[in-house]
Amino acid sequence: METAVYTKQVLTEHLLTKDYKQLSVTEAKNILAKFKNTLQKLISNNQDLLTKAELIYFKRKLTSYHRIPIFYGLPKVHKTPTTLRPVVSGSSSLSAVVSAWLDYKIKTLLPHVQSYIKNSTEVIKDLKALCIPKGACLFSADATTMYTNTNTNLGISSIRDFITTHQDKLPSDFPTNLFLLVLTLVMKLNVFTFADTYWLQLAWTAMGTPVACSYATVSFGHYENTTVLTQFKSNLIYYKRYIDDVIGLWMPSKINNAETWTQFKNVLCDWGHLKWTVEEPASSIHFLDLNISITGSSIHTSTFQKPLNLYLYILPLSAHPPSCFQGLIYGELKCYWAQNNLSYVSVTEATKWKP
Repeated sequence: METAVYTKQVLTEHLLTKDYKQLSVTEAKNILAKFKNTLQKLISNNQDLLTKAELIYFKRKLTSYHRIPIFYGLPKVHKTPTTLRPVVSGSSSLSAVVSAWLDYKIKTLLPHVQSYIKNSTEVIKDLKALCIPKGACLFSADATTMYTNTNTNLGISSIRDFITTHQDKLPSDFPTNLFLLVLTLVMKLNVFTFADTYWLQLAWTAMGTPVACSYATVSFGHYENTTVLTQFKSNLIYYKRYIDDVIGLWMPSKINNAETWTQFKNVLCDWGHLKWTVEEPASSIHFLDLNISITGSSIHTSTFQKPLNLYLYILPLSAHPPSCFQGLIYGELKCYWAQNNLSYVSVTEATKWKP
């Protein structure tokens, strides 16, 4: 791709839109200075809320050199015409330093998101414990550009409400106010460079920040906990989400099931600007790296790999220690064994589902 074509495409598809604002060098430096000064004051005024290790972390990181995040586009070569996936490299930036702390703290909230799963291995474990009622079907859903459709104010307020709702379950020393203030800084003061220009992200989830995945999980998780999972409790035998991918088992309603299913899809898409592409209930689906099928009262899984999977592994001549190669082989075989070893689940071995 020629430089001129690439630059024009980045500007046209992404930067020259309502979601970004071009800054002068002075404006960019002022915003970055404001970010650092505000953060230093917050840390200084809330030292009693931080552990000794956290104070040492901030003391070291805030005195280090911080580069400005860099924007670039990754060509989606499998699409015609070729489009660009926007990426912001925030490595060694001040926002990344702060966001790493946010990501560490937000992990405390994740277990209270009812739909949260770490990986496909957890899905397999869950499915082993299920007894599938007759007539139940699998479905999946995929968010339409989740990060760029999660409104900043809505996302932060949802996390605030989530913390308030689960306050009695969180550690007594969880720094709620400090956490939310720092989160607001990261989400609303995301400055980066592209070539020799400076830009400010005006909306949506801040790109290139380590906390983005957990932020998306918890913010929409509050809506799931309070609305989706409560309103459709009698229909959802199983419902889990990995960031922007949902898997579920749908038990059809005895009366007006089509209307109930449509209502479920509408409710799922009724949170801010975020929309979901929901596949119709079926006997088999793809979810993450799994093929999942249902036959009678049993569920079967096998490994799913995308047609464009490049199978990129560590090269034998790499400088990695031998343990990395051994671990790769062991990990891949363990994963394949778990994904392809789930067979018939009997009623006596499973936990019966109750609506």
